[in-house]
Amino acid sequence: MRYAIIAAMDRQQLIGKNNALPWHLPADLKHFKALTMGKPIIMGRKTYASIGRPLPGRTTIVLSRDTGVQLHDEVILTHTLNDALDVAQDAARGMGAHEAMIVGGADIYFQSLPWVDRMYLTMVHGTFSGDAYFPAYDRRDFGVIHEEHHPADEVNSSAYSFITLERCHRHAGETVSFTRW
Repeated sequence: MRYAIIAAMDRQQLIGKNNALPWHLPADLKHFKALTMGKPIIMGRKTYASIGRPLPGRTTIVLSRDTGVQLHDEVILTHTLNDALDVAQDAARGMGAHEAMIVGGADIYFQSLPWVDRMYLTMVHGTFSGDAYFPAYDRRDFGVIHEEHHPADEVNSSAYSFITLERCHRHAGETVSFTRW
């Protein structure tokens, strides 16, 4: 079983504005649903609040330091990343899933980066204003295994790319080549 991040970001790694997405990309929401369906999802309290409910067809695990937070009965509350990862692993096993998805926000992404083997990124071709950013990471640690580019259209307000990154298990001094997005 593996842990994977799924995130959408602009060219400056912006992921949110006022606890919402700063762009309108229905194709990305459809992509998110397809990749997370039937899997456990881990998110922070603010991300859960922005969604407002557990997502159907997925086990929703919320990570919060607040022990008094009130959540829907179907949501599993955890207080440490290790607990969230353990719960996700058990849930994945019970669901027959091969991966658990980390869906945000910024602090949860930061905490989970050392644990993930894959990242499903939507790169929104543009620069937006906002207040939440995807954490910096060493791009040499990940190689591109899939890229899919899409122009803006009547439904999706910006051009975007779906990019899947896989963690590279490198030896000292070894370099990895990347496709530039």
